[in-house]
Formats: sequence, C-alpha cells, structure tokens
Amino acid sequence: MTVEDIILDRDRRGISKLRPHLPADFCGQAAQLILDNPGTAIIITGFYILDAGVVETDGPPGAVSIGNALDKLGYDVVYVTDRHAAQIMDGTKGAGSRLVEFPITDDETSKAFAKDLLERLNPSVVIAIERCGFTDEKMYLNMRGRDITPYNARIDYLVTDHPNTVGIGDGGNEIGMGNLAKEVTTVDSLVKDPCVTGVSKLILASVSNWGGYGLVASLSKLSGKSLMPTVEEDMALIRQTVDLGAVDGMSNKQEYKVDGFTLEENAETITQLRELLAREGIR
Repeated sequence: MTVEDIILDRDRRGISKLRPHLPADFCGQAAQLILDNPGTAIIITGFYILDAGVVETDGPPGAVSIGNALDKLGYDVVYVTDRHAAQIMDGTKGAGSRLVEFPITDDETSKAFAKDLLERLNPSVVIAIERCGFTDEKMYLNMRGRDITPYNARIDYLVTDHPNTVGIGDGGNEIGMGNLAKEVTTVDSLVKDPCVTGVSKLILASVSNWGGYGLVASLSKLSGKSLMPTVEEDMALIRQTVDLGAVDGMSNKQEYKVDGFTLEENAETITQLRELLAREGIR
C-alpha cells in the first residue's frame, strides 16, 4: 500500500476516478518539489460554507499539519486566508509561523495585494489545501454549484503568479484542480464547473486534510525525519478548529467531524500513514 492508496481510501465523492490522470506517486512528487525549494512556504486554506456562514473543518487542520512539518524542516511558514478563517488559523497555527489576512475585495486590488505579498515574502513554494478556486468565469462555486464569490478573497493570484505550487483537493472546485479541469467534468459526482487554477503538483484525496497528511508522510519519507502528527495531536487540532467556529462541511453543523467522518474514522488515515512510515524505519 502506498501513501496515495491510503489518502484515496474510503472515497465517497468519486475523486479517485481522476487518479489515472496523475503520476502514481503524486504525493511524493509534490513533496520533492517542496524539498527542492527550501525557504519560505505560503500555505493557503479556508473553505467558506454558505449555509453556516463560516469555514469548514476540512483544510485548516491539514494546513497546520503541513506547516508544522515544514517548520521542523527549517522553512519559514506563512498562512494566508481571508477573514472567515483568520481566527481559526491564528488559534491553531504553530508559534513560529505567521498569518496574513488576504482582503475580500475587487479583482485589481486583489492582484495588487498578491503581487506585493509575493514580493515581500519571496516564498520558495506556495501550497493550497481545500481552498475554493476560480471557475473559468472567475467565480467561486461550492459543491452544489452555489455562488460563494462574495465570501472569498481572490487568493488564486498567489498561485497563478508563482513557479512552485502545490494544490490539494477532493471535489474539483479547489485551487489546483485546474490541472484536471476537463477530466473533473467527466465524473458525475464531482462539480460541474471546476476550478481552472492550476498548480505545479496536484494532490488528490478523499478528504483534503488526508491529502495534507499524505504530503507530510511523503516529506517524512524523503527527508528521513518523522514529521507526522500523532492521532491524539490530530484529534485535538480538529476539536480546536471546531471550538473556534468551524463546521463539518457535510452537515453544516459545529461538530467534531470532517466531511462527515468522525474523529475516529479520520484517525484511521493518520494511523495507516504512520504504520507505513514505521515499516520504512521512520518513527
């Protein structure tokens, strides 16, 4: 079993149907891109749930897990989100990382903000996990095709204007899925209007957080360092995310779940990845 097998297990949405269109070791390739570009990492997340008026639990925990791993590898970590997820990220991020709130504003102002931020931070890599991305009409649509454009900062410009980017998605409307925009439309259970924002390396997962864990596992394999969170650390992180206001994206309720998966079900992915690493001598 591979990292990719584990993070695409228990697929409820049909995202694994896109797997043949990516390299077999897509997580490993994304991790290698990151390791080849040490320095400052921007990590983008925060998916707005229209019926709840807040962001969901999928995304922030995975982002923090990636950030904590990169911090251990010597990267400067900067999280970027908008006002809907700022409090959650500020409350869960590692002590050594920074947070930038990207304004929800018009297109030209957004482009200028992104350009200035890239110039100031000079990131070596930009990573997006479970962040709604542009459709071909520069709109933001949720899984049901409902318009959430007014609630989204136009963070895509941090990705489109950078050469080393990673995207993690599970439904077809996230930043990075532009790599497979045409293929997304062939899977009935995925979105009808996919994101068109592409990335250097795309990670698919049944749940985007799991894609984040898969990336951390691959970073662990390639670096020879144990970077994975424990089950207890991950559960605590998800609970904290909910306590700060996030909701489960399936129920739209403030409960300790991610995309309908309980803490215990979610933990199975962490456990399998840790066991995979242990078999390779990384504990």
